[in-house]
Amino acid sequence: MTYRKTDEAVSKLTPEQYRVTQQNGTERPFTGEYTDNKRPGIYVDIVSGEPLFASADKFDSGCGWPSFTKPIVPANVNELRDKSHGMIRTEVRSVHGGSHLGHVFPDGPQDRGGLRYCINSAALRFIPREEMEAEGYGGYINQVEDI
Repeated sequence: MTYRKTDEAVSKLTPEQYRVTQQNGTERPFTGEYTDNKRPGIYVDIVSGEPLFASADKFDSGCGWPSFTKPIVPANVNELRDKSHGMIRTEVRSVHGGSHLGHVFPDGPQDRGGLRYCINSAALRFIPREEMEAEGYGGYINQVEDI
């Protein structure tokens, strides 16, 4: 599968998805579609479709955004220094789509690596396990579990 950002994909974004992914926005906490999602599946970039996170690595951090312990394919995630808003943080962007996803923090579960990828729902599309094969993501089923 080839993952890339296209004008067509960007034109289909909602205003909130555009603001988050293309303008480095942040959705309000506890408002995102996937904050409380517990279904098995994977999360892909809303723009490019590249696989980003698996349900097996999702946890409830209480921060108000979907949180993951690691990317499903580390090569699909760029981590960049972010000095905006008077803070120093690590921004997370998709490699192929160039989408702003959120930030990663070192306060995740220690027994799972210690990282918390705090990701905007607006940057993601969820693919349920039962649809993964049909959508071309069958190779990732082994990284998905019932929660």
